[in-house]
Amino acid sequence: MSRIGRIGTEATAAARSFLRRRTAVFFTFFFPVILVFIFGALVRTQPTGGGLFAEPAGYYIPGYLAVVVLFTPLSRVGSEIARHRDGGRFEKLATTPLSRGEWLLAHTLVNVGIIGAASLLILALVLAVTDATLAVSPALAALPAFVAVAVALFCGLGAVLGALSDSQDGVIAASNTVALPLLFLSETFVPPALLPDWFLPAVAASPLTYFARGTRAITFDGGAWAGDLAVLTALAVGFLAVGAYAVPQTD
Repeated sequence: MSRIGRIGTEATAAARSFLRRRTAVFFTFFFPVILVFIFGALVRTQPTGGGLFAEPAGYYIPGYLAVVVLFTPLSRVGSEIARHRDGGRFEKLATTPLSRGEWLLAHTLVNVGIIGAASLLILALVLAVTDATLAVSPALAALPAFVAVAVALFCGLGAVLGALSDSQDGVIAASNTVALPLLFLSETFVPPALLPDWFLPAVAASPLTYFARGTRAITFDGGAWAGDLAVLTALAVGFLAVGAYAVPQTD
């Protein structure tokens, strides 16, 4: 079987496995929806009120997208590695031509498809239930690229967390510990002006910051986005390489 065939076969199996787990489907698609209704439709933004949610509604589109782009790949890929390890499936995979990199790439492709669909749903919902408006321009064509590259990046990080954790519960705890600070401290829901100056280098070091900046430039303020996509792509390649190396193998 060719490399493309091996990756396609593993991706098909991973997609079917995801669809069979109804809880995973629910949280992937409906947890972000709940957040949109709470923060977008109920709390609402107050552009002249100061503090949190003081920016126009369109400013927070990257934050809503980041929820699914960040949490889902971290927990799904990490949990998949823990599940494979607990079930001895990596020992079986070691007897096949499928490499660790191909395994991670297959699961990354599945996540890109799933999260791409979820992101489209979230974007449509944000525009429907909040006062946010979308800046229509040719740059919108780059939005799927930002989503795909960010998902790939966090799939790589999820693989590292899965390899380091000793159980599925450990993966969930580790992914939440990483994801929650990133979500709120990466220019998503909290503007940099509300943070102390000494913390801003940490914001710049977050991969999610480049996703938020780039998608905000495309959907809201019309700024430059190509540099953010380039940085995000380079980080994604690095994280995927480290993640592929971290995928367990037998001696």
